[in-house]
Amino acid sequence: MRQFLQFISCSFLILAINCNLCAQTKKLSVDDQLLQDSIYKSNKKKVLNFSMKDFDALFFEYFNRKNNPNIVLSKTEFYNYTVQIAAFSDRLASLYPEQKEVAAQNKEKWFSENYEDYLQFKASQKK
Repeated sequence: MRQFLQFISCSFLILAINCNLCAQTKKLSVDDQLLQDSIYKSNKKKVLNFSMKDFDALFFEYFNRKNNPNIVLSKTEFYNYTVQIAAFSDRLASLYPEQKEVAAQNKEKWFSENYEDYLQFKASQKK
């Protein structure tokens, strides 16, 4: 039951954040898609073995670094975070089959995160 509640709270948090980002979604370049695919393939097994504690640590590290005005993530760092967060949706879908659709939507939204949008966000922090 505790895991289910963690899943629900995690799903809600991810959906709430992603709802704000949906309007910003742009098609990724082929280079970005190839980078994402490479990161996904190299991290999928590791991420599928994440505990909720591991995921929470990754998730909050990403948001802390993303929102820190003194840090600009490289393209690889940015996609490393977003792809791992997306890949964790595969784990949630296997643990909670009734939430498979929500997990698939989360995965899709995290894969649509765009580095160019992130750079625009960082530029707006400096104003």
